[in-house]
Amino acid sequence: MRHFETLEELATLAGQHVATSDWIVVTQEAINQFAQATGDHQWIHIDVERAKTGPFGAPIAHGFLTLSLIPQFVASALHIADVRMGVNYGLNRVRFMGPVPAGSRVRAALTLLKAEPIENGGRQLTWEVTTEREGVAKPVCIAESIARLYA
Repeated sequence: MRHFETLEELATLAGQHVATSDWIVVTQEAINQFAQATGDHQWIHIDVERAKTGPFGAPIAHGFLTLSLIPQFVASALHIADVRMGVNYGLNRVRFMGPVPAGSRVRAALTLLKAEPIENGGRQLTWEVTTEREGVAKPVCIAESIARLYA
């Protein structure tokens, strides 16, 4: 985990790879809970036996489940001491480039694209979040995630 004393210290790294998160195991239980929370009950995610005969040979995580791991990736990868609050501001671009079978381990490389000043002493951070699956060369998801942090 990388530690920063101030948001301004992090902002000096715009344009650079900042950190890589810890690995997260995407369990079938997490996939089922995500299906329950979102109402997306497609068999490729939750019907283990049928998914074994499907195109991926196993149930796979929802793309949006993979995307929803961004806060957990960031929390495991970096800490900014003077930040009192952060909010998700949105996404610019998202691509799901590969499946995440149940039981896979994933992590994310975090590149700070921009760190723009905003009102109330904050910064709008635009991150390129490249999510990889252990043992697979091609990323499973690349997203531009925008957060607003306030010191």
